[in-house]
Amino acid sequence: MLDTKALLLPQTDNLQIGCLSRLFDNMSECYKLFWFQAIVNLVSDGKTELSYDELINEMIADSWYMVSEYNLNLGPADTLEALVHHVHNVSRLKTSEKKEKILDYLRDCDDSILRSKKRTLTYQVPYRLQAPFMDFVKKDEWKVSEKKLAQKINQEKRLIYYFSALNGLQTEIRITPEWQDYIVKNQAVLRGWICYHMVAYLQRRNPDVPGIIKKLNPPQERKLEKVQKYWKMIAEVMPVRDIYAEGILDRKDISIDHFVPWSYVAHDELWNLSPTTKSINSSKSNSLPTWAIYFPRLCEIEYLSYEAGQKYGQIKKAFEQCSREHVNSSEVMGRLYRDGLDRDTFSGYLEEIIHPIYQSAHNLGFKEWIYEKSNA
Repeated sequence: MLDTKALLLPQTDNLQIGCLSRLFDNMSECYKLFWFQAIVNLVSDGKTELSYDELINEMIADSWYMVSEYNLNLGPADTLEALVHHVHNVSRLKTSEKKEKILDYLRDCDDSILRSKKRTLTYQVPYRLQAPFMDFVKKDEWKVSEKKLAQKINQEKRLIYYFSALNGLQTEIRITPEWQDYIVKNQAVLRGWICYHMVAYLQRRNPDVPGIIKKLNPPQERKLEKVQKYWKMIAEVMPVRDIYAEGILDRKDISIDHFVPWSYVAHDELWNLSPTTKSINSSKSNSLPTWAIYFPRLCEIEYLSYEAGQKYGQIKKAFEQCSREHVNSSEVMGRLYRDGLDRDTFSGYLEEIIHPIYQSAHNLGFKEWIYEKSNA
Protein backbone atom coordinates (compact mmCIF):
# COMPACT_ATOMS: atom_id res chain seq x y z
CA MET A 1 0.00 0.00 0.00
CA LEU A 2 1.26 3.47 -0.84
CA ASP A 3 2.07 5.83 2.02
CA THR A 4 -0.56 8.59 2.09
CA LYS A 5 1.80 10.90 4.01
CA ALA A 6 4.15 10.82 1.03
CA LEU A 7 1.32 11.90 -1.26
CA LEU A 8 0.47 15.28 0.25
CA LEU A 9 0.01 17.71 -2.61
CA PRO A 10 2.52 20.58 -2.79
CA GLN A 11 1.04 23.85 -1.61
CA THR A 12 1.17 27.16 -3.47
CA ASP A 13 -0.22 30.56 -2.53
CA ASN A 14 -2.14 31.36 -5.73
CA LEU A 15 -4.01 28.05 -6.25
CA GLN A 16 -6.73 26.22 -4.32
CA ILE A 17 -4.81 23.01 -3.51
CA GLY A 18 -7.36 22.07 -0.85
CA CYS A 19 -10.00 21.89 -3.60
CA LEU A 20 -7.66 19.87 -5.80
CA SER A 21 -7.16 17.35 -2.98
CA ARG A 22 -10.93 16.71 -2.95
CA LEU A 23 -11.25 15.82 -6.66
CA PHE A 24 -11.76 12.13 -5.92
CA ASP A 25 -13.92 12.40 -2.78
CA ASN A 26 -17.10 10.29 -2.78
CA MET A 27 -16.11 8.66 -6.07
CA SER A 28 -18.41 5.81 -7.16
CA GLU A 29 -16.98 5.42 -10.69
CA CYS A 30 -13.47 5.56 -12.12
CA TYR A 31 -13.97 8.24 -14.78
CA LYS A 32 -12.62 11.17 -12.76
CA LEU A 33 -9.38 9.32 -12.11
CA PHE A 34 -8.72 8.58 -15.76
CA TRP A 35 -9.88 12.02 -16.95
CA PHE A 36 -7.57 13.88 -14.58
CA GLN A 37 -4.72 11.46 -15.30
CA ALA A 38 -5.18 12.20 -19.01
CA ILE A 39 -4.97 15.93 -18.27
CA VAL A 40 -1.74 15.45 -16.30
CA ASN A 41 -0.26 13.31 -19.10
CA LEU A 42 -1.04 15.76 -21.88
CA VAL A 43 -0.20 18.95 -19.97
CA SER A 44 3.12 17.36 -18.95
CA ASP A 45 3.76 16.91 -22.68
CA GLY A 46 3.36 20.66 -23.19
CA LYS A 47 -0.30 20.87 -24.30
CA THR A 48 -2.72 23.45 -22.87
CA GLU A 49 -5.74 23.08 -25.18
CA LEU A 50 -7.13 19.56 -25.10
CA SER A 51 -10.08 18.12 -27.02
CA TYR A 52 -12.53 15.69 -25.45
CA ASP A 53 -11.53 13.19 -28.11
CA GLU A 54 -7.81 13.16 -27.33
CA LEU A 55 -8.51 13.05 -23.58
CA ILE A 56 -10.79 10.04 -23.98
CA ASN A 57 -8.24 8.35 -26.25
CA GLU A 58 -5.74 8.81 -23.43
CA MET A 59 -8.24 7.33 -20.95
CA ILE A 60 -8.75 4.27 -23.14
CA ALA A 61 -5.00 3.75 -23.55
CA ASP A 62 -4.36 4.18 -19.81
CA SER A 63 -7.05 1.65 -18.88
CA TRP A 64 -6.18 -0.77 -21.72
CA TYR A 65 -3.91 -3.09 -19.75
CA MET A 66 -6.15 -3.15 -16.66
CA VAL A 67 -9.13 -4.28 -18.74
CA SER A 68 -7.78 -6.28 -21.70
CA GLU A 69 -4.63 -7.78 -20.18
CA TYR A 70 -5.59 -8.14 -16.51
CA ASN A 71 -9.42 -8.48 -16.73
CA LEU A 72 -9.98 -5.94 -13.96
CA ASN A 73 -13.49 -4.68 -13.28
CA LEU A 74 -13.75 -0.88 -13.49
CA GLY A 75 -17.33 -0.76 -12.25
CA PRO A 76 -20.84 -2.04 -12.99
CA ALA A 77 -21.70 -1.46 -16.66
CA ASP A 78 -18.68 0.83 -16.90
CA THR A 79 -18.56 2.72 -20.22
CA LEU A 80 -14.77 3.04 -20.23
CA GLU A 81 -14.39 -0.70 -19.68
CA ALA A 82 -16.88 -1.37 -22.48
CA LEU A 83 -14.90 0.99 -24.73
CA VAL A 84 -11.69 -0.95 -24.16
CA HIS A 85 -13.42 -4.27 -24.88
CA HIS A 86 -14.94 -2.86 -28.07
CA VAL A 87 -11.64 -1.46 -29.33
CA HIS A 88 -9.85 -4.70 -28.48
CA ASN A 89 -12.45 -6.71 -30.42
CA VAL A 90 -12.42 -4.57 -33.56
CA SER A 91 -8.75 -3.55 -33.67
CA ARG A 92 -6.92 -6.84 -33.15
CA LEU A 93 -4.45 -4.93 -31.01
CA LYS A 94 -2.60 -7.08 -28.49
CA THR A 95 -3.69 -7.02 -24.85
CA SER A 96 -0.13 -5.95 -24.05
CA GLU A 97 0.11 -3.46 -26.94
CA LYS A 98 2.31 -0.39 -26.56
CA LYS A 99 0.42 2.74 -25.56
CA GLU A 100 1.52 4.77 -28.59
CA LYS A 101 0.20 2.12 -30.97
CA ILE A 102 -3.16 2.13 -29.15
CA LEU A 103 -3.33 5.92 -29.44
CA ASP A 104 -2.41 5.78 -33.14
CA TYR A 105 -5.27 3.37 -33.77
CA LEU A 106 -7.76 5.50 -31.84
CA ARG A 107 -6.79 8.68 -33.70
CA ASP A 108 -7.37 7.02 -37.08
CA CYS A 109 -10.41 4.89 -36.19
CA ASP A 110 -13.73 5.96 -37.70
CA ASP A 111 -16.08 3.56 -35.93
CA SER A 112 -19.61 4.76 -35.12
CA ILE A 113 -19.94 2.59 -32.00
CA LEU A 114 -16.63 3.88 -30.71
CA ARG A 115 -17.71 7.49 -31.28
CA SER A 116 -21.03 6.89 -29.54
CA LYS A 117 -19.42 5.32 -26.47
CA LYS A 118 -16.84 8.08 -26.34
CA ARG A 119 -19.57 10.69 -26.45
CA THR A 120 -21.30 9.06 -23.47
CA LEU A 121 -18.19 9.71 -21.37
CA THR A 122 -18.36 13.44 -22.08
CA TYR A 123 -21.79 14.10 -20.58
CA GLN A 124 -20.75 14.43 -16.93
CA VAL A 125 -17.07 13.97 -16.12
CA PRO A 126 -15.57 17.09 -17.77
CA TYR A 127 -18.00 19.24 -15.81
CA ARG A 128 -18.30 17.46 -12.47
CA LEU A 129 -14.58 16.88 -11.95
CA GLN A 130 -14.08 20.47 -10.80
CA ALA A 131 -17.06 20.54 -8.44
CA PRO A 132 -14.83 21.08 -5.35
CA PHE A 133 -13.72 24.42 -6.86
CA MET A 134 -17.22 25.70 -7.66
CA ASP A 135 -19.48 27.92 -5.60
CA PHE A 136 -22.72 27.40 -7.53
CA VAL A 137 -22.97 23.63 -7.37
CA LYS A 138 -26.33 22.39 -6.24
CA LYS A 139 -28.07 19.20 -7.19
CA ASP A 140 -30.50 20.66 -9.73
CA GLU A 141 -28.01 23.00 -11.35
CA TRP A 142 -26.27 20.12 -13.13
CA LYS A 143 -29.47 19.22 -14.97
CA VAL A 144 -29.10 21.61 -17.89
CA SER A 145 -27.71 21.32 -21.41
CA GLU A 146 -23.98 20.97 -21.92
CA LYS A 147 -23.86 24.43 -23.45
CA LYS A 148 -25.55 26.10 -20.47
CA LEU A 149 -23.49 24.10 -17.99
CA ALA A 150 -20.23 25.01 -19.72
CA GLN A 151 -21.26 28.68 -19.84
CA LYS A 152 -22.06 28.68 -16.13
CA ILE A 153 -18.84 26.89 -15.20
CA ASN A 154 -16.84 29.34 -17.32
CA GLN A 155 -18.03 32.13 -15.01
CA GLU A 156 -16.35 30.47 -12.03
CA LYS A 157 -12.94 31.63 -10.85
CA ARG A 158 -9.79 29.64 -9.92
CA LEU A 159 -10.64 26.52 -11.99
CA ILE A 160 -8.05 24.19 -13.50
CA TYR A 161 -9.59 24.55 -16.95
CA TYR A 162 -12.37 26.26 -18.89
CA PHE A 163 -14.41 25.21 -21.92
CA SER A 164 -14.08 26.52 -25.47
CA ALA A 165 -15.25 25.50 -28.93
CA LEU A 166 -18.17 23.42 -27.63
CA ASN A 167 -18.68 20.82 -30.37
CA GLY A 168 -19.25 17.23 -29.26
CA LEU A 169 -16.02 15.23 -29.14
CA GLN A 170 -14.17 18.22 -30.60
CA THR A 171 -15.05 20.37 -27.59
CA GLU A 172 -11.87 21.73 -26.04
CA ILE A 173 -10.80 22.54 -22.53
CA ARG A 174 -8.17 25.22 -21.92
CA ILE A 175 -5.79 24.75 -18.97
CA THR A 176 -5.04 27.99 -17.12
CA PRO A 177 -1.36 29.06 -17.09
CA GLU A 178 -1.13 28.82 -13.29
CA TRP A 179 -2.41 25.25 -13.24
CA GLN A 180 -0.30 24.31 -16.25
CA ASP A 181 2.79 25.44 -14.36
CA TYR A 182 1.71 23.57 -11.22
CA ILE A 183 1.02 20.32 -13.10
CA VAL A 184 4.31 20.39 -14.98
CA LYS A 185 6.36 21.15 -11.87
CA ASN A 186 4.59 18.58 -9.70
CA GLN A 187 3.72 15.86 -12.21
CA ALA A 188 5.58 13.10 -10.32
CA VAL A 189 3.69 13.81 -7.09
CA LEU A 190 0.39 14.10 -8.96
CA ARG A 191 0.95 10.75 -10.69
CA GLY A 192 1.67 9.12 -7.33
CA TRP A 193 -1.45 10.70 -5.86
CA ILE A 194 -3.59 9.44 -8.75
CA CYS A 195 -1.98 6.00 -8.45
CA TYR A 196 -2.87 5.84 -4.76
CA HIS A 197 -6.53 6.59 -5.48
CA MET A 198 -6.52 4.25 -8.50
CA VAL A 199 -5.25 1.32 -6.42
CA ALA A 200 -7.77 2.00 -3.65
CA TYR A 201 -10.62 2.17 -6.19
CA LEU A 202 -9.58 -0.98 -8.07
CA GLN A 203 -9.09 -2.95 -4.86
CA ARG A 204 -12.63 -2.06 -3.88
CA ARG A 205 -13.97 -3.19 -7.27
CA ASN A 206 -11.76 -6.31 -7.42
CA PRO A 207 -11.49 -7.54 -3.82
CA ASP A 208 -10.22 -11.04 -4.70
CA VAL A 209 -7.57 -9.98 -7.22
CA PRO A 210 -3.92 -10.02 -6.06
CA GLY A 211 -1.21 -7.56 -7.05
CA ILE A 212 -3.45 -4.65 -8.11
CA ILE A 213 -0.60 -2.14 -8.03
CA LYS A 214 1.31 -4.22 -10.60
CA LYS A 215 -1.65 -4.10 -12.97
CA LEU A 216 -1.90 -0.38 -13.66
CA ASN A 217 0.69 -0.40 -16.43
CA PRO A 218 1.90 -2.61 -19.29
CA PRO A 219 3.17 -6.05 -18.22
CA GLN A 220 6.89 -6.10 -17.61
CA GLU A 221 9.18 -8.85 -18.82
CA ARG A 222 9.44 -11.53 -16.15
CA LYS A 223 12.85 -12.68 -14.98
CA LEU A 224 12.64 -16.46 -14.93
CA GLU A 225 16.21 -17.37 -15.82
CA LYS A 226 16.81 -19.23 -12.56
CA VAL A 227 13.61 -21.25 -12.96
CA GLN A 228 14.45 -22.06 -16.56
CA LYS A 229 17.96 -23.17 -15.56
CA TYR A 230 16.46 -25.32 -12.79
CA TRP A 231 14.15 -27.17 -15.20
CA LYS A 232 16.89 -27.59 -17.79
CA MET A 233 19.04 -29.19 -15.12
CA ILE A 234 16.23 -31.62 -14.29
CA ALA A 235 15.79 -32.41 -18.00
CA GLU A 236 19.45 -33.44 -18.15
CA VAL A 237 19.02 -36.26 -15.64
CA MET A 238 15.49 -37.50 -16.35
CA PRO A 239 12.73 -37.14 -18.99
CA VAL A 240 10.52 -34.10 -18.42
CA ARG A 241 7.09 -34.38 -20.04
CA ASP A 242 5.21 -31.24 -21.09
CA ILE A 243 1.85 -31.08 -19.30
CA TYR A 244 -0.01 -29.79 -22.37
CA ALA A 245 1.29 -31.72 -25.39
CA GLU A 246 2.62 -34.59 -23.22
CA GLY A 247 5.81 -34.86 -25.27
CA ILE A 248 9.29 -35.11 -23.78
CA LEU A 249 10.78 -31.63 -23.61
CA ASP A 250 14.03 -30.73 -25.32
CA ARG A 251 16.05 -28.73 -22.80
CA LYS A 252 16.99 -26.29 -25.60
CA ASP A 253 13.33 -25.36 -26.13
CA ILE A 254 12.14 -25.03 -22.52
CA SER A 255 9.93 -22.03 -21.81
CA ILE A 256 8.45 -21.32 -18.36
CA ASP A 257 4.65 -21.13 -18.16
CA HIS A 258 2.45 -19.67 -15.42
CA PHE A 259 -0.29 -22.28 -14.85
CA VAL A 260 -2.64 -19.56 -13.51
CA PRO A 261 -1.70 -16.62 -15.76
CA TRP A 262 0.71 -13.99 -14.49
CA SER A 263 -1.81 -11.36 -15.51
CA TYR A 264 -3.97 -12.63 -12.66
CA VAL A 265 -1.48 -13.74 -9.98
CA ALA A 266 1.14 -11.00 -10.64
CA HIS A 267 3.90 -13.17 -9.20
CA ASP A 268 6.43 -15.81 -10.23
CA GLU A 269 5.99 -18.36 -7.45
CA LEU A 270 7.64 -21.68 -8.26
CA TRP A 271 4.57 -23.81 -7.50
CA ASN A 272 2.66 -22.03 -10.30
CA LEU A 273 5.44 -22.45 -12.90
CA SER A 274 6.03 -25.40 -15.19
CA PRO A 275 8.16 -26.06 -18.27
CA THR A 276 6.63 -26.16 -21.71
CA THR A 277 7.69 -25.19 -25.25
CA LYS A 278 7.88 -21.60 -26.47
CA SER A 279 5.14 -22.18 -29.04
CA ILE A 280 2.73 -23.74 -26.53
CA ASN A 281 3.43 -21.00 -24.00
CA SER A 282 2.60 -18.41 -26.67
CA SER A 283 -0.56 -20.28 -27.67
CA LYS A 284 -1.80 -20.54 -24.10
CA SER A 285 -1.14 -16.85 -23.45
CA ASN A 286 -3.40 -15.52 -20.64
CA SER A 287 -5.77 -18.48 -20.57
CA LEU A 288 -6.51 -20.97 -17.80
CA PRO A 289 -5.63 -24.60 -18.59
CA THR A 290 -8.75 -26.73 -18.13
CA TRP A 291 -8.43 -27.91 -14.54
CA ALA A 292 -9.65 -31.50 -14.87
CA ILE A 293 -7.18 -32.22 -17.67
CA TYR A 294 -4.08 -30.31 -16.71
CA PHE A 295 -3.93 -29.99 -12.94
CA PRO A 296 -3.21 -33.73 -12.43
CA ARG A 297 -0.38 -33.41 -14.96
CA LEU A 298 0.92 -30.33 -13.16
CA CYS A 299 1.01 -32.38 -9.94
CA GLU A 300 3.02 -35.07 -11.73
CA ILE A 301 5.66 -32.74 -13.09
CA GLU A 302 5.94 -30.70 -9.87
CA TYR A 303 6.36 -33.89 -7.85
CA LEU A 304 8.97 -35.07 -10.36
CA SER A 305 10.99 -31.92 -9.65
CA TYR A 306 10.49 -32.43 -5.91
CA GLU A 307 11.82 -36.01 -6.18
CA ALA A 308 14.74 -34.85 -8.33
CA GLY A 309 15.73 -32.44 -5.60
CA GLN A 310 15.60 -35.26 -3.05
CA LYS A 311 17.76 -37.48 -5.26
CA TYR A 312 20.33 -35.17 -6.89
CA GLY A 313 22.47 -32.74 -4.92
CA GLN A 314 22.98 -30.28 -7.80
CA ILE A 315 19.23 -30.07 -8.40
CA LYS A 316 18.56 -29.52 -4.71
CA LYS A 317 21.10 -26.68 -4.82
CA ALA A 318 19.42 -25.20 -7.91
CA PHE A 319 16.05 -25.42 -6.12
CA GLU A 320 17.44 -23.61 -3.10
CA GLN A 321 18.71 -20.81 -5.35
CA CYS A 322 15.31 -20.57 -7.08
CA SER A 323 13.36 -20.66 -3.84
CA ARG A 324 15.10 -17.56 -2.48
CA GLU A 325 13.44 -15.55 -5.23
CA HIS A 326 10.48 -17.70 -6.29
CA VAL A 327 9.05 -19.11 -3.03
CA ASN A 328 8.05 -16.15 -0.90
CA SER A 329 5.83 -17.84 1.67
CA SER A 330 7.38 -19.62 4.64
CA GLU A 331 4.10 -21.55 5.05
CA VAL A 332 4.30 -22.90 1.47
CA MET A 333 7.98 -23.67 1.93
CA GLY A 334 7.29 -25.53 5.14
CA ARG A 335 4.41 -27.59 3.75
CA LEU A 336 4.92 -28.17 0.04
CA TYR A 337 8.70 -28.43 -0.07
CA ARG A 338 9.58 -30.17 3.16
CA ASP A 339 11.35 -33.52 3.01
CA GLY A 340 9.58 -36.88 2.95
CA LEU A 341 6.28 -36.11 1.18
CA ASP A 342 4.60 -38.85 -0.83
CA ARG A 343 2.94 -38.08 -4.17
CA ASP A 344 -0.64 -37.85 -2.83
CA THR A 345 0.27 -35.58 0.08
CA PHE A 346 2.29 -33.30 -2.19
CA SER A 347 -0.56 -33.12 -4.72
CA GLY A 348 -3.10 -32.37 -1.99
CA TYR A 349 -1.04 -29.46 -0.69
CA LEU A 350 -0.51 -28.12 -4.21
CA GLU A 351 -4.26 -28.23 -4.86
CA GLU A 352 -4.95 -26.34 -1.63
CA ILE A 353 -2.62 -23.58 -2.80
CA ILE A 354 -3.60 -23.30 -6.46
CA HIS A 355 -7.29 -24.17 -6.70
CA PRO A 356 -8.71 -21.09 -4.88
CA ILE A 357 -6.53 -18.82 -7.06
CA TYR A 358 -7.53 -20.68 -10.22
CA GLN A 359 -11.22 -20.45 -9.32
CA SER A 360 -10.98 -16.74 -8.54
CA ALA A 361 -9.32 -16.10 -11.93
CA HIS A 362 -12.04 -18.17 -13.61
CA ASN A 363 -14.75 -16.13 -11.86
CA LEU A 364 -13.10 -12.91 -13.04
CA GLY A 365 -13.42 -13.98 -16.68
CA PHE A 366 -10.14 -15.64 -17.60
CA LYS A 367 -11.04 -18.15 -20.30
CA GLU A 368 -10.32 -21.87 -20.20
CA TRP A 369 -7.90 -23.34 -22.70
CA ILE A 370 -7.23 -26.81 -24.11
CA TYR A 371 -4.10 -27.55 -26.10
CA GLU A 372 -4.61 -28.25 -29.78
CA LYS A 373 -1.56 -29.13 -31.81
CA SER A 374 -2.62 -26.90 -34.71
CA ASN A 375 -2.69 -23.86 -32.39
CA ALA A 376 0.83 -24.24 -31.01
